[in-house]
Amino acid sequence: MEVLFSKTQIAERVREIGAQISADYEGKSIVLIGVLKGAAIFLSDLARAIEVNNTFDFVAVSSYGPAKMSSGIVKLIKDIDNPIEGKHVILVEDILDTGLTLSYLRGMMLQHKPASLKIATCLDKPARRLVPMDADYVGFQIPNQFVIGYGMDYAEQYRNLEDIRIFSDNTTQSVGFQKNRSRSSHSVEG
Repeated sequence: MEVLFSKTQIAERVREIGAQISADYEGKSIVLIGVLKGAAIFLSDLARAIEVNNTFDFVAVSSYGPAKMSSGIVKLIKDIDNPIEGKHVILVEDILDTGLTLSYLRGMMLQHKPASLKIATCLDKPARRLVPMDADYVGFQIPNQFVIGYGMDYAEQYRNLEDIRIFSDNTTQSVGFQKNRSRSSHSVEG
């Protein structure tokens, strides 16, 4: 598995994004809404890097069909638990890929009438964009490659890796993953 971004590179970039968000929201409170499961680690690190008061909530969606391909249909599995009307909200995603998930979530969040709504993503993969969508805060831009680690998975595996790695067919063998495991789950979609 080739390391795309090391633990150190990720930590530094998260600190930079946290500083930018802190400057942008100086004197205000914000609500971070993480997209489960992939964004959980990024959100946790980002929340600690932000110096202004922040709370967080989570949503869960499904858009993946078999293997590593998006079904193109976004379905809400878990909505936010707390009201966001009149609050400054940042949607936090692991990867902005086709844009379908974040486009759906952005529309859904706007219905809750927040004071403002921005998007932070750990990774941006513009080569796969199907709908116009940009993030306000981007960790790293990546080529059209499937990645794992730092919350991102392949069939629910590898989320715990501290760095971000390029997934290949050899990955399962290099870390002892059984190839006959289901390939039906993957949450790196944005």
